[in-house]
Amino acid sequence: MILLFEGDVMNINEIIRKKRDQYELSKEEISFFVSEYSNGNIPDYQMASLLMAIYLNGMSEDEIYNLTIEMAKSGEIIDLSKIEGIKVDKHSTGGIGDKVTLVVLPLVASLGVPIAKMSGRGLGYTQGTIDKLEAINGFRTNLDFNEFISNINDIGISIMGQSEKVAIADKKIYALRDATETVESIPLIASSIMSKKIAAGADKILLEVTFGSGAFMASEERAKLLGEIMVNIGNKVGKETVAVITNMNQPLGRFCGNALEVKEAIDILKGNGEEDVMTVCTWIAAHMLRLAGKGDNIANNIKLIQNQIKNREGLRKLKQLIALQGGDVNVIEYPELLDTASIKLEVPATHRGYVSSINTQEIGNAVVKLGGGRLKKDDEIDKSVGIEVCKKIGDFVEAGETIIIVHANEERKAKSVVGMIQDAYEYSDKEVERYREIVDII
Repeated sequence: MILLFEGDVMNINEIIRKKRDQYELSKEEISFFVSEYSNGNIPDYQMASLLMAIYLNGMSEDEIYNLTIEMAKSGEIIDLSKIEGIKVDKHSTGGIGDKVTLVVLPLVASLGVPIAKMSGRGLGYTQGTIDKLEAINGFRTNLDFNEFISNINDIGISIMGQSEKVAIADKKIYALRDATETVESIPLIASSIMSKKIAAGADKILLEVTFGSGAFMASEERAKLLGEIMVNIGNKVGKETVAVITNMNQPLGRFCGNALEVKEAIDILKGNGEEDVMTVCTWIAAHMLRLAGKGDNIANNIKLIQNQIKNREGLRKLKQLIALQGGDVNVIEYPELLDTASIKLEVPATHRGYVSSINTQEIGNAVVKLGGGRLKKDDEIDKSVGIEVCKKIGDFVEAGETIIIVHANEERKAKSVVGMIQDAYEYSDKEVERYREIVDII
């Protein structure tokens, strides 16, 4: 029998030992280590040991749920009751070229669904929505909460930076996970995401769970498992939750990089998007409409979204958002007003054949190397740089044909990523089947 108390004080060493030895932690034990670590009473080295024990041995459904709730309770719970209608939050586990939020939220808001979105900045090889929006000159994401609510009641949508007071425990634990190589743990990912979604105050939740070479989840099976766990947590707290499982084995759309993705999002809302990103955006938007009570037939909802693109209502909603939050609305008609890199370097294919695979994470790493991503939270980024994808899986190329265009501001940096990009591409003599973007709905 494992004792967890010394006198009247719970013992963190015994909690670590219990999880190390594959026992299930109680709600009280989880509450203890979350609150005590948040308050600074448990040192990093002990929490690091517990995280590794969780990483190696996993957690039960009850443990994950209790960890999620305790982390959500560690900070403020946002009150969105002053906003009329069903609020649907949207979250993606991330990917390369993932500008879905910039496209989907204005489209859904244009159909009368209130959008109250708190987003984060990018870290590592994925770019964040806040960084992308701040590529628009003057766009403000550091909003007072009352202004945030007022904006939503005024035009139906507002996007702001994540509050430092939400899920405080998650911020501390996430930073330690990053330093201890425990980021990929499904229980820790699920509780991190869902604690923030629960605390954010929305009525219902849409999750895009990505898998592949450009995602945290390498396999489809692990992505589905993560999706199922998060859907169960959301439903258990009374927030109907849907997970859309998407393939991230190649960059989504054509561009990767902050200003470049804003330009592409504007182009998508004008009806000129690549087929893969259009598919992902319309499906996610359609499921958000269902969650908001705007129609249970997904095929009909997709048609509604396609119509909002065709009649440019989604584009008009994005323009309203930009104007209300201080941005330069001229970028809608003149996207070249966004910061533009001074150098365009074409990267040639090293082989003749069909593109059979792309190491998508390496494409993201190339953007970071160009200055378009962060290695540390406080790093400054160059929002103009990035990658333009010219050839994707299934495309036929001749040796020497351009597969990617590097957008850079320093010739040295542009040339430094050529080799890693070429190594990221593999080729086949035989025709390669193109994969489905939407793999499953949970």
